[in-house]
Amino acid sequence: MTEIRIQQADFEPGAEIAALEDSGGAAGAIATFIGMVRGDGGLISMTLDHYAGMCESEIAAHAMEARKRWPILALRIVHRTGKLAPGDRIVFVGVASAHRQAAFQAAEFLMDYLKTRAPFWKLEQRAGEETWVSARNEDDASIRRWQ
Repeated sequence: MTEIRIQQADFEPGAEIAALEDSGGAAGAIATFIGMVRGDGGLISMTLDHYAGMCESEIAAHAMEARKRWPILALRIVHRTGKLAPGDRIVFVGVASAHRQAAFQAAEFLMDYLKTRAPFWKLEQRAGEETWVSARNEDDASIRRWQ
């Protein structure tokens, strides 16, 4: 099972994990990542936008790539859009597999992709200014290790 959702509404991590547990008893591990908006540097809010349809297709292609690389039983990705404040949940990545190493690696692979290549636009608002977020060098280095 693969589920990918792009939504404005918040998500409940416990419900997302419970959905991953429903793999017929074959799962030996579930690895998750929950990303939150940081309030450092005086950040007031972050607004995320995406190209509906294209974004989901791109994420689905990378989910399929993860399934080719690791024995994944279930996979869930939830990414929020809209205006978010520091402390708000922004992304959930969850992977169920028979073994922990595959679950950890697949989750990390998917998170590295979402951070660097997924077609989201992020606008940060600070007192008196707005700036578009661009990829950082360390994020680009993280994605290169999967190539």
